[in-house]
Amino acid sequence: MNSVIDKHSKWRRIDPGIIGVIMLLAGFGVLMVYAASSGADKSGNSVFFVKRQLIWASGGFIIAIAIAFYNYSRLKYYASVIYVLNIVFLLGIVIFGKTALGAQRWFSIGIFHFQPSEFAKIAIIISLAAFLANYKGNLLDGKKLFMSFLYILPVLILIIIQPDLGTAMVILAITLGMLIPAGIRIKHLFILLLIGILLMSAVFQFHILKDYQAKRLMVFINPNIDPQGSGYNLRQSMIAIGSGKLTGKGLMSGTQSRLNFLPERHTDFIFSVIGEEFGFIGGGLLIFGFFLLISRTLSIGYKSRNYFGLLLASGIASMWFFQALINIGMTIGIAPITGIPLPFISYGGSAMITNMLAFGILLSIYARRFR
Repeated sequence: MNSVIDKHSKWRRIDPGIIGVIMLLAGFGVLMVYAASSGADKSGNSVFFVKRQLIWASGGFIIAIAIAFYNYSRLKYYASVIYVLNIVFLLGIVIFGKTALGAQRWFSIGIFHFQPSEFAKIAIIISLAAFLANYKGNLLDGKKLFMSFLYILPVLILIIIQPDLGTAMVILAITLGMLIPAGIRIKHLFILLLIGILLMSAVFQFHILKDYQAKRLMVFINPNIDPQGSGYNLRQSMIAIGSGKLTGKGLMSGTQSRLNFLPERHTDFIFSVIGEEFGFIGGGLLIFGFFLLISRTLSIGYKSRNYFGLLLASGIASMWFFQALINIGMTIGIAPITGIPLPFISYGGSAMITNMLAFGILLSIYARRFR
């Protein structure tokens, strides 16, 4: 009888819901990377990208399972170390990083490319959760709020310098998503939004953006302003999604992607390929998958046995929600093009491992919810 109870209790530590959603998203992502990148490699190897994506997804899943056995509460004691290492890696990118596509964001070691700004997302979630947990949901006075933003400011500055405004936006979204359960007042929330609007105005006024970034924002406002230049990606994306109609053209049958009209189709614009090949239904089902993922993440957070776990889950949910929202939004013209990847779907090792690390932390929170 005791063995039956013990076996039952062990199964109760596993969350099949989030495991199933993650496996479906990552598996679908591998399939779509194959469909989008077939023939994209200059060597003619049609499985070059999908083999890498499969390795990253499989390896990341194993890492996530390993993290599930680790008590997430102990991360709080290493938060300062994680914060400092995050700063060191981001500073290293500014000094030694590889420049590509107008940005300095990567360390390159042979054939491997490592993007610290992706891991900065999970690092800031852990370190900021530990910082905010000290307030225990009592973030009522402006001084505490100011200290919270001062805490993330060095990370934001180093990411903006690269420049990587997309990741900087994700960091801000993570921070806002964690401040809400931390007890931020409504009036302070409106003040922050006002400050954000003023900062965006200052960015334009003082020409802080690089030329290609400014053009992307102008194209967002008016897609027809530069149809053969900065607006080309958006136009091709909208054509691809529109041509998919209700049910799509079928896997590997998208003309915009197969005929190389759609740029960055296995990374930034992979949702455009999904819309073209699987139509409105396929795109809608993927969005529903993200809804299940984020709602389950928030549920795990609110079942956490401590405040630190709630903040971790809130940060992870905010990261996934914002990235999915902006990535899908930019492919249909309702958000500016920023280069933010679609979680578990877009090609990229650093992004996949970061998402799997977040997944592992959620598994650890769930497994210890009754302790």
